[in-house]
Amino acid sequence: MRLWSLHPKYLDAKGLLGLWRESLLAQKVLLGETRGYRNHPQLTRFKITKDPLLYIGTYLYYIYLEGRSRGYKFNESKILKYDLNIERLPVTDGQVRYEFNHLLGKLRVRDYRKYEEVKDVENIEVHPIFYIIPGDVEEWEKNKDS
Repeated sequence: MRLWSLHPKYLDAKGLLGLWRESLLAQKVLLGETRGYRNHPQLTRFKITKDPLLYIGTYLYYIYLEGRSRGYKFNESKILKYDLNIERLPVTDGQVRYEFNHLLGKLRVRDYRKYEEVKDVENIEVHPIFYIIPGDVEEWEKNKDS
């Protein structure tokens, strides 16, 4: 499971569809409707909020909007709740750079056109529920060294 800190516009079709599915799974995990992934490190930043379901729902809603802009038919009714005015969550610039490089590696292999489109981005935008702070790769990131 990867719940990207990056803006979903950087994802290729496969990445965006995967993010939609994995975020819906994360919502189920936070609802306690599945045994798997309960302790997944990617969920940490949602779990520590005052309202994890609101945050994952808002995260999902922005993915829904990106999908809709690309002509996908994501089912908005699967999102339990969202609020576009919630307080944003911090993410470190080290984490953003780590994820962007990770994504570039994936795109280079599976969607070279998208790779070419985003490879030279210098000011990386994050998912709208986040804002960037200085720092290294986040503590919850499993594969920091890869």
